[in-house]
Amino acid sequence: QVQLVESGGGLVQAGGNLRLSCAASGRIFGAYGMGWFRQAPGKEREFVASISWSGASTAYADSVKGRFTIPRDYGKDTMYLQMNSLKSEDTAVYYCASVRGTSLSMIARQYDYWGQGTQVTVSS
Repeated sequence: QVQLVESGGGLVQAGGNLRLSCAASGRIFGAYGMGWFRQAPGKEREFVASISWSGASTAYADSVKGRFTIPRDYGKDTMYLQMNSLKSEDTAVYYCASVRGTSLSMIARQYDYWGQGTQVTVSS
C-alpha cells in the first residue's frame, strides 16, 4: 500500500513558474515508475509527464514539452514537477501516480496508486 500526497499548487500569473511535489509513504516492493496527470473542468484526465524507475527515461505530453520537467534525481519518497512558462490552458487539478514495473507509462489506467490532486490556476 502506497499513499501519495501532492502539494505546491496555487494561483500564478501566465508566464510564471510553479514547482509541484509528490510525497510518498508506505512500502513499495520492486521497481516502479512515477507520473503526473491533470484534469481540467469538463475534460478527461490527461497525461502530463512520467519518469522511469531508473530515472534514465522521461516522457512529456506535447502540450508541456519544453516547459515542464521531472528531475531525474528525485528521492525514493519525493517526486517533483517543475512547471515553467505557465499558460492559462495549464489550469487543472494535477495528480501524481505510481506504477509497478520498469517501463515508462503514459496510460492512466496502468497506474496503481494516485494522490488526491493539487489545484493549479493560471491567470492571464
